[in-house]
Amino acid sequence: MLRSVAVGIVLCLASQAFADVGDPQLKTDHPWYPGELACSTWERLFATQAEAYKRVTGRDCTTDEDKVLAAWLWRNTHYWHGEEGFEDLWGKGFGKGNDPRTREYWTGLFAHGYGLCGTTHCQWVAEMEARLGHGRGRAVGANGHSAFEVFLKGDAYAGGKWVLLDHDLSTVVYDPTGKQLLGMKEIAADWKKLTDRGFKPERQHGWLICGLHPGDNGSYARNQVAEYLAGYAGPPPMVHLRRGEVLRRYPQPGLEDGKTFVFWGRNYNLGGMPGPERSHTWVNQPDAMFGSKNGAGYKVGQARFANAVYTFTPDFAADYKEAVVSEDDSQVTFEFQTPYIIGATPPNAKDWGIYEAGCKNGLVLRGKAECKVSVSVDRGQTWMDAGKFADGLDLTDAVKGHRQYWLKLHTGAKQLVGSGITSVTVCQANASVMPRLKDGGSVVSFAASNRALVSAGPTLPQATAHIVAGKFDSPAVTLELKTPHGEPAVEVYAVGHVRSSSPPDPKVKYQLEMSTDAGKTWQPIAKDWNINRQGDEPSDFWSQSFCWGNATLPSGSAASTVRVRFRNDGGKAYARAEMHLAYRTPATNATAVTFAWTDDTGDHTESHSFTAKDDKPWKVPTGKNVKTKWVEMKATK
Repeated sequence: MLRSVAVGIVLCLASQAFADVGDPQLKTDHPWYPGELACSTWERLFATQAEAYKRVTGRDCTTDEDKVLAAWLWRNTHYWHGEEGFEDLWGKGFGKGNDPRTREYWTGLFAHGYGLCGTTHCQWVAEMEARLGHGRGRAVGANGHSAFEVFLKGDAYAGGKWVLLDHDLSTVVYDPTGKQLLGMKEIAADWKKLTDRGFKPERQHGWLICGLHPGDNGSYARNQVAEYLAGYAGPPPMVHLRRGEVLRRYPQPGLEDGKTFVFWGRNYNLGGMPGPERSHTWVNQPDAMFGSKNGAGYKVGQARFANAVYTFTPDFAADYKEAVVSEDDSQVTFEFQTPYIIGATPPNAKDWGIYEAGCKNGLVLRGKAECKVSVSVDRGQTWMDAGKFADGLDLTDAVKGHRQYWLKLHTGAKQLVGSGITSVTVCQANASVMPRLKDGGSVVSFAASNRALVSAGPTLPQATAHIVAGKFDSPAVTLELKTPHGEPAVEVYAVGHVRSSSPPDPKVKYQLEMSTDAGKTWQPIAKDWNINRQGDEPSDFWSQSFCWGNATLPSGSAASTVRVRFRNDGGKAYARAEMHLAYRTPATNATAVTFAWTDDTGDHTESHSFTAKDDKPWKVPTGKNVKTKWVEMKATK
């Protein structure tokens, strides 16, 4: 049951040097799926996209058109169509409340790697914002479909025009001369001819119309709705490994035994395997996309979900405090945060069994202890009483569908020495952004930014716990967030979900501001943000939008508490907001990396230790027909 409690956090942390690894990332030399270090920031992503585009087409990313086609190629080969599980964004239950879909870019890419048409195209707004500038991408309503347009400038596009860039149906459409891409309004006027694969196929320059299925072209018969600033980007994905913690990622479903399926999406249950799946996609066959004559084809299980498994065994005699948010003689409370999303093994084979009670394998406790256990997913505002600790205690129903939780053990640390307590948290993840080994030897690179995240959001209850002024459902609200142990904050990320009206007024100015002195002075994060409507428009609009941004704290700042103020001059209410602090972690620990794979000579496992002083690439001997089974990272002394 849930019961409200005071947030009063009592930090009684002994003086000691923390030992952890902040933001460890890997990259291999696989030509298509090198891993997170190739795509975890805009700069890395755009460089990787340009490299793949040049390899495939022979063209550099110099024009707007080339840049967006490179992004489109990469999105088609790394993200697929499917129904993701919702987060409880509004605190009213999964899929309930206001708009429930995942509109955040990095979560969509790393935690899911799939989404419906409207979901992927809303997320994609954030990438185009970073790639081309403000307001240059929009989701658009089509005929039973949500498509995407991007505003191109220069060359054949002169001062600018909206053009179709549909990832979900793998479609771009050139004019009959092949000189420029067309937008939804132009296509809808003569859609049968312009979207016919057989009409002047040479004009398409190697990009097949409706690359997943030719019958998808009827989607472009209508141009109905524009969704401006319909998605956003929060902080880039960061993993924080504490000493005693291991992160193992499986590119294929099934975990270690090959038959434990933990996911957070619709259970399509195809090919004898439960969970999210896509049979029409370029994912896992990227070389087949450019120049295709017949499309992606149909293959059950062409793309499926993947898993990221965190196993944490704190040493209560020495190393455990870096994971603690509160402790005293009667309790120890640990925090957990991930860029992935905690999954579940549903209790039945229903499409949406993940939402029902009785789910397993998302969070399981091991060990021996004589104490009660509680869990919170709203940063200590409310707690679920999980009863007495037991070996195998399964807390999945309490944390599934979330990206952070607090776990409270109702006894002091001294009583837990030698208990062997271990938490195993199993998340859903996107296999396309996991590092894979390639044939004929593979090279693995490593980097760690020595950063970690603390977040007020994305859910409304998580953010509400940090309101210090104003309120939601009003034109102004202020959140305050602290780093876990007084570490210096280095960067702040903020997002406001605004009821911006239909049609949106481009004259309204939205402000995001931060303060490191309890509101005495303010610095801009996003200044005079507006919904800059331009070019041709359909007759209807989405009535909401997002304002987002990030700002680096001044060099040498020791601030560990930051406020963010959300406000606008148009009286538009904030339905939801979130803020995140990136803070500095010690750079003292090494990271042990292990790959397990099979090739033409059998099963293999190889390990290597990367340190802050030695980050030279690691050469992994691989044979032919390589299949990566899993990759593991662990913080070590």
